[in-house]
Amino acid sequence: MIMLLSTVCFPQQKSSHSTNTMKNIDQIYTVFITKKLKETVIFYETYFGFSKAFESTFFVLLQTGGGQKFSIAFMDEEHPTAPPTPKAFQGSGSFLTLEVADAKASYQQLKSKGLSITYELKDEPWGQRRFAIADPNGLWVDVVQQIQPTEGYWDKYIKQ
Repeated sequence: MIMLLSTVCFPQQKSSHSTNTMKNIDQIYTVFITKKLKETVIFYETYFGFSKAFESTFFVLLQTGGGQKFSIAFMDEEHPTAPPTPKAFQGSGSFLTLEVADAKASYQQLKSKGLSITYELKDEPWGQRRFAIADPNGLWVDVVQQIQPTEGYWDKYIKQ
């Protein structure tokens, strides 16, 4: 870990390896530790169309369908592999964004399934049509569609 950090933080230092193996990452996903593994998996399968790419009694890797594959994983807090990880996610300090082609249609579909919406559908001035829900762990799931921002909105925020 220290070697990786020193390579990332101090790129002027030469590594003894001639190639950077981190340039060819095959997949990236976040693992959320949960006390509600079964409910969480059902939630993402039911409402967002994820399917199990791998499942054990304590870990599930979910993946989207379609052309590009996107993954998210959930691990029971009482898992036997016990890496030095934090306790179960408590719902703050992070959120998951799912970008869709039509946020209004997604909103209507999820609402018709009885899902509780925590942030109603809204066009934001920075260029997103969005709404949000909370998963069984309290994780904010932000469903967004990119739209045209209000003219001039980004002018004061873009670094020159």
